[in-house]
Amino acid sequence: MKECVVTPTSGGIPQSAQVAGPVAPPQVSARRRRPGVIALSLALIAAGGAGVAVLLLQVGDRTEVVTVVRDVEVGQVLTEQDLGKASVALDPAVKAVRADEVESVVGKRAAVELQPGSLLSPSQVTMHSLVKAGEQLVPIGLKPEQVPATALVPGQKVQLVHVPAQGAADPDQELGKAGPQSIAGRVVKASKAAPGTGVVVVDVATTAEAGPTAAAWVSADALRLVLDAPENS
Repeated sequence: MKECVVTPTSGGIPQSAQVAGPVAPPQVSARRRRPGVIALSLALIAAGGAGVAVLLLQVGDRTEVVTVVRDVEVGQVLTEQDLGKASVALDPAVKAVRADEVESVVGKRAAVELQPGSLLSPSQVTMHSLVKAGEQLVPIGLKPEQVPATALVPGQKVQLVHVPAQGAADPDQELGKAGPQSIAGRVVKASKAAPGTGVVVVDVATTAEAGPTAAAWVSADALRLVLDAPENS
């Protein structure tokens, strides 16, 4: 059996019992900076700040305008109870009546049908009656197959054409007239299609002389409505 020999040091402490000195930490290289990434980060931060600034400006730049709070029929006189106010970020392309101008539209007539929740524009009101002096209003009921695909709007020019019922004599032909008789008119209002029947009632303004004739054609179901081409077409 071999003997274990411990060699003493000069200090009297065995060599195997000496304490090791401090260990140096491993060298960690610093992360390499990337100028492109830093520049991109700064650009994104700047863009985000600019976007927030623009949003705050848009929210702050609001305009008080007039709104419609209940249904208003064509030709109906506007009252204060028909109108309200709202604060909106108004696009310059949108023409709306300002809240401080509400008195200028009260007492005028609706030129078109007004819906609740919509902004009121100057072109939607008129100070004139939709039926002028010397005119008469003739209501015409149109069946679904007689309603034009083009929407009927107030002010549209139309022709009221006399079309005798099938099998009935045509007085225009007996008098030797070329083509059917017609009366010029102007749409004042067109209702929505009635549930179930789909009938649309159109109020047409005609001259006072032609009004009774047009009404007689309607009563005999001998009238058809024909749209005139727009004046600027």
